[in-house]
Amino acid sequence: MERQGIFKKLIGDKKFYKMILMIAVPIMIQNGITNFVSLLDNIMVGRIGTEQMSGAAIVNQLIFVYNLCIFGGVSGAGIFTAQYFGQKDDEGVRNTFRYKLWMACILTVATIVLMLAGGETLINLYLHGEGSRENAAATLLYGKQYLVIMLAGLPPFMLVQVYASTLRECGETVLPMKAGITAVVINLVFNYVLIYGKFGFPVLGVQGAAIATVLSRYVEAVIVVGWTHTHKEKNPYAEGLYQTLKVPAFLTKKILIKGTPLLLNETLWAAGMAMLTQCYSVRGLNVVAALNISNTINNVFNIVFIALGDSVAIVVGQLLGAGDMKKARDTDTKMIAFSVFCCTLVAAIMLLMAPLFPMLYNTNQEARELGKYFIMATAIFMPQNAFLHATYFTLRSGGRTIVTFLFDSVFIWCVSVSIAFTLSRFTTLPVIAIYVMVQLGDIIKCVIGFILVKKGVWLQNIVTSD
Repeated sequence: MERQGIFKKLIGDKKFYKMILMIAVPIMIQNGITNFVSLLDNIMVGRIGTEQMSGAAIVNQLIFVYNLCIFGGVSGAGIFTAQYFGQKDDEGVRNTFRYKLWMACILTVATIVLMLAGGETLINLYLHGEGSRENAAATLLYGKQYLVIMLAGLPPFMLVQVYASTLRECGETVLPMKAGITAVVINLVFNYVLIYGKFGFPVLGVQGAAIATVLSRYVEAVIVVGWTHTHKEKNPYAEGLYQTLKVPAFLTKKILIKGTPLLLNETLWAAGMAMLTQCYSVRGLNVVAALNISNTINNVFNIVFIALGDSVAIVVGQLLGAGDMKKARDTDTKMIAFSVFCCTLVAAIMLLMAPLFPMLYNTNQEARELGKYFIMATAIFMPQNAFLHATYFTLRSGGRTIVTFLFDSVFIWCVSVSIAFTLSRFTTLPVIAIYVMVQLGDIIKCVIGFILVKKGVWLQNIVTSD
């Protein structure tokens, strides 16, 4: 009887999984195609040479910090968007959209200025490990070429995040998926044409990869923005969206209180990830190349728990906004269990592919071997990461952003980075062992997350008083 009770608590019915998959699958498809094309893009650059691949990988690590800044900037308002939508309050959705737009513009301008002024210094942080001076100089050159072009793609990326996040929070996940598919097809075609100089185009190498990415982002922005404003019957909040850009002071204050910890969290977490890579790079340029190979295939497999985490934020957020706390708790428990189960299956497939994937790259044997072990280690810890991701979005859906700040970015700097920094600088442990030790440190986070979710600290409606 007790076992049946546990199963009933963790496993939903057919209707439940149909509802979850209707939200999660379009997000998986969009992210999957995007990451698959990024994988092909990465392989294309990786077949030119190790220095080109490493230069682009370092810049992408830096831009990743910006991407998560934008994600954090819009996510704070997104908590309110989901709950306003649950209350059918279109004006509330409009105001959260305007807040997102202001925040994204400020972050984008600041990032462009920072990268233009200090991009070379930031790239150099990853070039002080073992390896020849000539290889480091070549990696720096390719990285600078790639960075300058990629900065032109930040404005359309910003717009897509503002619009697509609002669409998803209001239940529209298919259109962002279609726009993403179109963009990645364009990216893939122009990667092939511009990297290798096909059909009369010049051979542009890493610069060609950057141009293709920027072009695809503008196409995606045109589709998402255009569709939102030409389908106002589906998006009633789009009516009069730009009649004013003012955001009510009371709402700005509430979003800042809830959203600033999220913005800081995403920024510091991404910076923490960049710092972890920098710690690993102390073991040599081959480590940078190997991490790039590993992260590329990881991103393709990670779409499962990322999409299910996004689904937690949407479904649970709407239930909290509607005031149905009991259903929110029950749904959240089943969604977390479903995410861990799915990612256990995905991890098994990833383990089988680990020895094969690095062979696609035109790099040296040491980088390939390291890449294989990084992939295997990540696969082993994927169920753990799925649990942590779903737990994070559970806490966030109820507006517990201070808790998520402590849970996520404070943890990565105080525990993960401390482990990596200490072991990379003061021991002779191989880099794979350091990587595994960092992952093992997340067990502490799992215990904390389990306790917080079980206690129900996230069960609150944050818009009911408006």
